Amino acid sequence: MTMDDLVIPDTRACRAALEVASAYCSPALLNHSVRAYLWAAGYASAHDIAFDPELLYVSAMFHDIGLVKEFDSHTVPFEEAGGHVAWVFGAGAGWPVERRVRASEVIVRHMWDAVEVALDPEAHLLVFSTSLDISGQRPDALPADLRTEVLARYPRLGLGEEFLACFRNQAERKPDSSAAASVRQGIAARISANPLDAPGV
Repeated sequence: MTMDDLVIPDTRACRAALEVASAYCSPALLNHSVRAYLWAAGYASAHDIAFDPELLYVSAMFHDIGLVKEFDSHTVPFEEAGGHVAWVFGAGAGWPVERRVRASEVIVRHMWDAVEVALDPEAHLLVFSTSLDISGQRPDALPADLRTEVLARYPRLGLGEEFLACFRNQAERKPDSSAAASVRQGIAARISANPLDAPGV
């Protein structure tokens, strides 16, 4: 499997979502968002999971936007803030309310421990892909050649340290948030041991 085998949508909404993410995310966080979609699409292809490519792509672009200073909320968890951004973006894109709600749901649910594919295939895929990219969970669920190609095209750029700093900041200000729970549950150790950061992955 290569990137050419993946469904990479090229809709107006996807192009706009990438433009917004590029404007506000750091290079490391932007590459993480792109990889989140690519890992998800690769996993879907390998496991015959049907999904909505545009919905998943837009959700991937905005799933961590609540961590950037312009959209960081002091009252709700970062994933909920990102869900609100996606809802507003969807309105501007002309999406019906139901589709805006779906994007918000996918983003909020990506911080769940697991999402059943029958309940929400896009969130199921985003849970897998973000867990892989941040914590290094289940790298062997994707072909080694695909992992090498994606990491070469969208390098990690010190994502681990940057992401951990974001989560620690969230945890300090919002101790009841999912980010705070992740910090308490040892995400720092998982990030430092992520095999995607090993040479030759």
